[in-house]
Amino acid sequence: MSFFDDVPVPDRPRQPENVPPAWSGPPPDELPEVVSVGQFLKRSGQMVMAVKSVEVFSTGCWINLVWSVRRAKETDREWSLLTGRSFDHPHRANAYPDDGGLRIGVAFADGRKTTTTQLHPGMFDGTEPVAGPVLLRSGGGGGSSSDSHAVSNSTLWLWPLPAEGDIRVVVQWDDLGMAEQSVVIEGGLLAEAAGKVQKYWVS
Repeated sequence: MSFFDDVPVPDRPRQPENVPPAWSGPPPDELPEVVSVGQFLKRSGQMVMAVKSVEVFSTGCWINLVWSVRRAKETDREWSLLTGRSFDHPHRANAYPDDGGLRIGVAFADGRKTTTTQLHPGMFDGTEPVAGPVLLRSGGGGGSSSDSHAVSNSTLWLWPLPAEGDIRVVVQWDDLGMAEQSVVIEGGLLAEAAGKVQKYWVS
């Protein structure tokens, strides 16, 4: 008999499941339907930004952005500063909406709009239900850089999924010389995708 065989194992009560609010991210038990977008927000000699795709869940969607910056005649120091700005951190963008960093918003067909810099009542203290729409820059920021180019990306959580109508994704990035630009994503594609979302567990 091993020394440990007769050591009693205490029963551990099962902990209640912590269910995050719907506005904070996608349901953890769904396989999203992916909608290919493939639209450029900016396409110049030095910078490209595009909406690659949307991952649709029953409650909202991930919007996937990608961008690349190409070196022109910048000195090493100028290029270092430029690539540093191109890896714009989500928390920096959320905290200082007017500092020249990456600004992102979404407009609904019914006139409502939201941005990544908005703070909604009830988000942090839970004193009241959060009213949508909500746009969170929840991921991305990874990428790579070299002496000739830099590539990065960002993932945005939009809640709720619009019931009908197109959505317009709006981006501005003064630090990188990008004036306000937008692309439209067809609401019909989102609605069709929502009907194809699959639950992980069937029972």
